[in-house]
Amino acid sequence: MSKRDSSGRRQTRGTVVIDKDRCKGCELCVAACPPRVLVMSTEVNAMGYRYPQLLAGCTGCTACQLVCPDFVFSVYRFTPAPGRAAA
Repeated sequence: MSKRDSSGRRQTRGTVVIDKDRCKGCELCVAACPPRVLVMSTEVNAMGYRYPQLLAGCTGCTACQLVCPDFVFSVYRFTPAPGRAAA
């Protein structure tokens, strides 16, 4: 589960870029996401498939990228600012 900041919001430690046009809607990424921040869209891509959308709280763990058979994810982790300890 992702950590929360002092206001109770999920702390985002990474992000993913999703190539929605390559997605075939298998939903493996949604099930694999430990912080549960991926949900399937209600819209469809050019091929007619629903695709994942990212909510706040990504940890940059790469689980979605590892299970995706269509290589739709690029994962990025944020580095803490100098002088701040990583959470």
